[in-house]
Amino acid sequence: MKSLKARSNQFSNPEYELEVLESTENEGQLFSDKLANVGLYPLKPTQIEILQINMGKMCNQVCKHCHVDAGPDRKEIMTREVMKACLQVIRQHLVKTVDLTGGAPEMNPDFRWFVEEIRKISPSIKIIVRCNLTIILANPKYHDLPEFYKKHRIEVVSSLPYFTAIKTDSQRGEGVFGKSIKALEMLNEIGYGMPDSGLILNLVYNPAGAFLPAAQSALEDQFKKKLWDLYQIQFNSLFAITNLPISRFLEYLVSSGNYEGYMEKLMEAFNPVAAQNVMCRTTISVGWDGYLYDCDFNQMLDLKVAAQNSQHISTWNQQALTGREIIVRQHCFGCTAGAGSSCGGATS
Repeated sequence: MKSLKARSNQFSNPEYELEVLESTENEGQLFSDKLANVGLYPLKPTQIEILQINMGKMCNQVCKHCHVDAGPDRKEIMTREVMKACLQVIRQHLVKTVDLTGGAPEMNPDFRWFVEEIRKISPSIKIIVRCNLTIILANPKYHDLPEFYKKHRIEVVSSLPYFTAIKTDSQRGEGVFGKSIKALEMLNEIGYGMPDSGLILNLVYNPAGAFLPAAQSALEDQFKKKLWDLYQIQFNSLFAITNLPISRFLEYLVSSGNYEGYMEKLMEAFNPVAAQNVMCRTTISVGWDGYLYDCDFNQMLDLKVAAQNSQHISTWNQQALTGREIIVRQHCFGCTAGAGSSCGGATS
């Protein structure tokens, strides 16, 4: 593997990130070869069930592990015109799940309008919002978000790196843990995460360093016990997600000298069962500008879907997208390591 040096101004530059990722190919460990060895290459969709929509890169936080490189200074934001194209696809193709992400999706000025329009299409559509929790307390105009979520039966998925302040704040910023706990209390108060309420509150765990997450079920048990014992907080499920070597986390890996070792861990932990169940086989990711990707990670590397004449939400072609070959690169090892990793947690 060739020697790497961190060049901070190059990270979040898709071409440079792909160049770094391709350095692992010198070891003869191609992700595509791993798939071929288990009869999965070329990787193909099974069906399109989930539309994951990035509503913009603006966020009230700047997290160290963020693969979107989101923050308060980001100006990329989805327009209502693109949202209308998304609504047309949801309506025409009976999309089962709409997964809204960012940045902080709630910071898009048309966020509430978009949710309301999705809900008008069908009461049975699952709407997921990936809420960073602190947005609820960031400004008085967001204080009623829990009630808005409840009104539209939104499934809330929130990142909480750990059940202590020191680990959470070191990854997400000073004071984030305390605000996150307050937001969780607000969600619990109106029924989120409570037994038999039907209001789903799931948490996301990302490792704080260059290692794989522990077993998801064990982590969930630990989080549930600690959050209840310390704060009387309840939630439904915990998703353990592997940090993929992209953007800020890739910069950390290279600058800290952990990149080669981390990639080796991912490669050695390749799991054929996890590979069979990767999220890109059932998901299309929509960028803030409407372009289509196999997953949120490919979106950040500017690897648009390999579907002729259907690379934008406005030119959606169901047949072309269902029959496409999914684009894979070395970062995909992160989704197939150990128990696997997806936006919904472990895959095996």
